[in-house]
Amino acid sequence: MIPRQETVTFSEMETLQYGARIGSTLTPGTVVALSGPLGSGKTTLVKGIARSLGISTAVTSPTFTIIQEYQGIMPLYHMDLYRIDSLEEFDLLGAEEFFYDQGVTVIEWSEKISSILPSTTIHISCRIEQDQSRTITVGEAS
Repeated sequence: MIPRQETVTFSEMETLQYGARIGSTLTPGTVVALSGPLGSGKTTLVKGIARSLGISTAVTSPTFTIIQEYQGIMPLYHMDLYRIDSLEEFDLLGAEEFFYDQGVTVIEWSEKISSILPSTTIHISCRIEQDQSRTITVGEAS
């Protein structure tokens, strides 16, 4: 388990840069579970992760497509489960196979499928503070 770390970012650029730092540590087969309310910085973190993987394509939230694949030094599988209503619906997509691929899988709204995430999943939660900064917590509470 990764020790719990909290970071506060004060701009979109800082959140993007923090995502890039996280991304630079990821290896093939890593699953990253993102949670937090709308607008809390989840997609911005994914953009930073993509940048660190050498992906130059514009990264957007795949809310309507659910899964977007990007090619860089290793594949990035970006999932947005906002519109998924059940674990059964996720199963119908066959998306669990991405967890065991040679790319990095990043899942927004991951709490919807928490029961099937690999035990090695990196958990990251994002929250918006009153001053509009973002608190990003990596790792689960001990």
